[in-house]
Formats: sequence, structure tokens, C-alpha cells
Amino acid sequence: MAYPNGLLEVLRMAPDDRIAVVLPEAGISVTYKNLREQVMEMANALAGAGIRRGDRVATVVPSGLPAIVSFLAASIAGTAAPLNPGYREDEFSFYLEDTAAKILLCPAEGADAARKAALGKIPIYTIEMDANGFVRLADAPGPPHTAELPGPDDIALVLHTSGSTGRPKRVPIRHSNIGASAKNIADTYSLTPNDVALCAMPLFHVHGLVASVLSTFYSGGTVVLPGKFSPLSFWRIVRECHVTWYSAVPTIHQLLLTRAGGERPAGAENLRFIRSCSAALPPEMMQSMEQVFGAPVLEAYGMTEASHQMCSNPLPPKDRKAGSVGPGTGIKVSIMDAAGNHLPQGERGEIVIQGPNVVSEYENNPEATAKSFTNGWFRTGDQGYLDKDGYLVLTGRIKELINRGGEKVAPREIDEVLLAHPAVAEAVAFGFPHPTWGEEVAAAVVLRSPEKEEAILAFCKERLAEFKRPKKLYIVEQIPRTATGKIQRGAVAASFAGAAK
Repeated sequence: MAYPNGLLEVLRMAPDDRIAVVLPEAGISVTYKNLREQVMEMANALAGAGIRRGDRVATVVPSGLPAIVSFLAASIAGTAAPLNPGYREDEFSFYLEDTAAKILLCPAEGADAARKAALGKIPIYTIEMDANGFVRLADAPGPPHTAELPGPDDIALVLHTSGSTGRPKRVPIRHSNIGASAKNIADTYSLTPNDVALCAMPLFHVHGLVASVLSTFYSGGTVVLPGKFSPLSFWRIVRECHVTWYSAVPTIHQLLLTRAGGERPAGAENLRFIRSCSAALPPEMMQSMEQVFGAPVLEAYGMTEASHQMCSNPLPPKDRKAGSVGPGTGIKVSIMDAAGNHLPQGERGEIVIQGPNVVSEYENNPEATAKSFTNGWFRTGDQGYLDKDGYLVLTGRIKELINRGGEKVAPREIDEVLLAHPAVAEAVAFGFPHPTWGEEVAAAVVLRSPEKEEAILAFCKERLAEFKRPKKLYIVEQIPRTATGKIQRGAVAASFAGAAK
């Protein structure tokens, strides 16, 4: 079957009467027909508010049905720009301005920092969900206007990806990119209308949106949406909703393993497979998960610029290899040297990809686009090699991003916050190994005037989301630099690696 042209076609794949979404805490089930009605009603309301193709609709909505409906409606009427509800006011101000958001959608309660950032700059509208699970705009500004339906080349979604040496870059993901990614994921795991996916990931990232939700919609299956992830209620929901698979980061898998205590949880017998993505899965954890949960664990590899999935270990009876992220899934994967030459199997180099789910550029950033594409291949910034069977093995990151439980943190962004403190003369942030999160954030600073470590960390707490905040701070006399004055971030990280543990 050909790739779907976009989100509308993905949403239309299933029969009207099939269950699309289950809200387990509320006891609400939403059919595909009802979901489509909600999405189009909100898309038309957004059009009535003046949103047209390409206009950015920022959403700050906790995971749940409102997040899905608002995302789909925004991508149909204009372009969706979902933001992390955990951001601080300064961060919301940056992202709202950088995306040129026309309006902001928020729930009636919460999102105070986002509302403050948008107040007086762009209109703010409230999303509400009634007792029957119908989501709509509570304060639509006027009569609805029939939204102009998008084409495959229209931008459905804009997200930011963090660069290690600069401000976050905007990634414009087209409807055709998302449609291709949803199909690739569904094909990889042989998803059918009988599958039930539990969404354990937030819905402002491609992992939750595309892997858990849209691939399930493509297959005509059901998405189970807890209000938030909790290891205490997870297996009860799996059991009661007959969940057949879930996707998460290793941090979540570890929490679930700890909670299980070596005993197979009731309900796990329904799982066809468990997917892991967005951070490296230790082979020992994979083995423990398979022993305790009794289901094959498939590690995958994804990124925003690929509309999520690029590679994955396959379902049995094909081999799944611990320490590998598997072969390419619907895309081409190769290894390239710095000069743009493709390397043979077994040789390490930069991982490059090609495929219909891969974006073609960074938005309004020709320099980043030029650096990231070579002869039609996208450079991921990750290092690895392909084994004799074409399975990809990741060996490190060329870019200096900090990967905290799947959240990619740009060190430069933390540097800038630290440098805004009047006592800080120089600053460099870096990641250090952490047993739960994979990596945690630390920083070294040179002071211009005496200041306590606690005061600087409190300064960061006011300006950065929790996952970005330095958890350790080192006050040093100088920071290593190259002959041209560039900070040697790797040298700093290496010098403090032992002390930071």
C-alpha cells in the first residue's frame, strides 16, 4: 500500500465504529467517528479564529485526549506547535516567538507560565473536555469557518530540536513525512485493528505522537491514554484494557521493572512486544524485561528530523540484537565519513539516512540545512556502524547533546542561563552518567564575584524546565578552550565525570 498523504488520511483509515481512544481513569471510549468529528469541529473553530494553512497554533496541553484533538485540529487548519507544559515563562516566550505562533491553546487550569508569556502578544483560547469525552474550544472567537484541508506538502507539525552549539532549530514536518512514518512503524510491528497501544510518552514529542498514537490510528487499533504515567497503575491498566504493546524510554522501563519485583505482572501475558526508543537500552535491562514481562523487547532508533522512527529490531522470529537498534525501517541507512564517502559494513562513521519520512530542511536556517545534508542524505550527528546483517549499532554522539531519559538537552541553552547570572563570568554545561536517567545535567562555572552554589542553582530553577536544570555545579578557576577560543566541552565533561557520579 502507498504511503498516506497526511494526517487526515491516517485518521480516516479505520471504520467509524471502531474504538480509537480509551481514557481509563474516566471510563470513556471514543470511536473513530467521534474522534474525527471532534477534530474537524476544532479545526473549523480555529479557521473561524483566522488560522490558515501554515499559521502556527501553539498548544500547551497535558497528555490526554485534548492533546490529541488539538494537535490534529491544529495540523489540519494550520500547523501544530505543541510545547512542553514543563517549560518556564522565559522558555515559552522564546518558543512562541520563534515559531511565530498566531494563537495559544491551553486547558482551563494550569499552563500559567505559558499564559503569562503569551498575554498581550497573541490570543489565548481554552480547551475543555466534557463528561462524555468531547473536546472543543470553550471560547471560540466567532462562527466556525470550514478549514481548508491540507495537502501532503503542507507543514503539519513544527518542533524544535536542540543543537549543541546554538539555539534550538525548527524542524518543519510535512503531512507526507508523518504519514510515511506512521505507516513504517505500523508495518515494522505488524500492527492490526486488534492491537491496543498504551501511550506512556508525552504528546509534545514525536515518540508519543507518532509511534504510540498515529501508527495505531493508521492500523485502526486503539490507543489507551492514562492521564499521566504511573508505575503504580500501569499494569492494572494493561490488564483491564487488554494492552498488546507499549513504547517508552528506558527510564520508564526501569521503573516498571522495579515495581514488578521479579514477578510477571498480571496482564503482561497480552503483550505482543515492548518497544524502547529515544535513549540507549542497556542489554542487561532488555534481558531482565524479557524474563520478567515475558514479551520480546524491541529497541528502536528515532529522531525529530525523521518524523521519529529510522530503525528498529524486528519482531520474532527475526533476530533482535541487544545493543543494536536494528535495520532501517522503510528508509535507507548508511555510514558516512566527514568527506561524504559511504563506508563499508563494520566501519564507524556518521549515521546518515534517506526516506519519505525525513524532513528536507531546517526552517529559516540555511546554514544548519547545508551542514546536515550531503548529496541528499541527512546527517544525524550520531556515530555508529552497520553489522554484517545490516543492523545499526550506535557508538556515540557526534553532537554534544545531553540525553536525560529521552529528553534531549542543548548544553548551550543552559550555558546562556548561567551566564545571565551576574556572578557568573564563564559557564559550560555537560552530561554525566546517571543510573536512572542515562545522563544528568551538570555545569562548571567561573565566577566574577563570590556567590554560593545554591543561589546559582536556584537561579536556574526559575528559568529552566526541571529536566534541563544542572543538578551539580562546579566552581572552577578556568574553563579549557581551543586555540581559537572554543570551549572544550568534552574535556570539561571528562574531567568531572568521576566526581559527578
